Amino acid sequence: MTSPEDVLRELAPQVLGVITRRYGDFASAEDAVQEALLAAALSWPTEGTPGNPLGWLIRVAARRMTDQYRSEDARRRRELLAASWSLADPGPAAGQDDTLILMYLCCHPALAPGSAIPLTLRAVGGLTTRQIAAAFLLPEPAMGQRISRAKATLKAEAEPFRLPPPGQRADRLRSVLHVLYLLFNEGYTTSSGPDLARTDLSGEAIRLARMLRASLPDDPEVTGLLALMLLTEARRPARTGPGGELIPLAEQHRGGWDRALITEGLTLVTEALRRGPGPAGEYQLQAAIAAVHDQAARPEDTDWVKILALYRVLERMTGNPMVTLNRAAAAAMADGPAAGLAILDTVAAQLGDHHRYLSVRAHLLEQAGDRAAARAGFQAAAARATNLREQQYLITKAAGLTG
Repeated sequence: MTSPEDVLRELAPQVLGVITRRYGDFASAEDAVQEALLAAALSWPTEGTPGNPLGWLIRVAARRMTDQYRSEDARRRRELLAASWSLADPGPAAGQDDTLILMYLCCHPALAPGSAIPLTLRAVGGLTTRQIAAAFLLPEPAMGQRISRAKATLKAEAEPFRLPPPGQRADRLRSVLHVLYLLFNEGYTTSSGPDLARTDLSGEAIRLARMLRASLPDDPEVTGLLALMLLTEARRPARTGPGGELIPLAEQHRGGWDRALITEGLTLVTEALRRGPGPAGEYQLQAAIAAVHDQAARPEDTDWVKILALYRVLERMTGNPMVTLNRAAAAAMADGPAAGLAILDTVAAQLGDHHRYLSVRAHLLEQAGDRAAARAGFQAAAARATNLREQQYLITKAAGLTG
């Protein structure tokens, strides 16, 4: 049975699209929709989900828009217009899906990617400010300020609510792709909470990636991102045990992987790598890495030398310390734990307090035979993990090294 929280997350982009299209003010509409979602979160659990939840949210958000206009010392024209909105029946939601329009709007060229991407994750992905801050390794108050400034910038731009002309979409596409990537990642391994994953988020990311590819079938990075999602999603059935516990990649029963998704993902990544006129982009490279994992019938069959080479290229391209973290893990598998630990030392200053850094380092120390240091590392990682399933896994690993 779908929970009220899932319903709200699924409906939020639709409500925002309807309100923005009707009133032409994205920043105010986003505020109004957030208030409507909060009202629903407070009332639905006790009063029950309404028969038409989408219509309920649209009506409440429309009333909030009216209140916003009335609270300002506006001219009579605006007051009369607001009054007409409050009397009008919001009617049914538009039949079209406005999500791609919202994504392109939030990724406006007036916004730097560091502002556009968080704004889109909140408006379209339904992520909280805390979840977005975790993805960017920033404090929550700083991320909240960044999102507020982004909304103010968009309000000043007053861009019409429609897809930008084809010639103007390329500049925004990189941010749109990154939004979908982060949305999928949050769904595949949530940054906090009692469950390892949120299938609603990863499923929505895949849906939007399919929609984007339908509009840009010849773009190799769009195809590469969809391939990456499918090849990663294919492992989900074997990723958790009967009680929801985390099962790491090396211990998964690969017969439980979704072969149909793997086949589709392999076809797409092959197509993307052949189509690109120049070097492969970052999502194509990540898809290629996922493909190597998915093609190995057993963990010991994994071509770690090839994965390590791909991570080297990806690291040079992105400069992302998380890529360096993954390269260290691959280097340990290809060349031994000492090689991986040496690479980890290069990002200790950037990631030293992150639970994933501590976890990888503990794994490599365990491989190197330093059980005491590995146990301490797993304990430190568990103390910093905010996802309960990851935390339980790390505590179990530490306990297994006791004595």
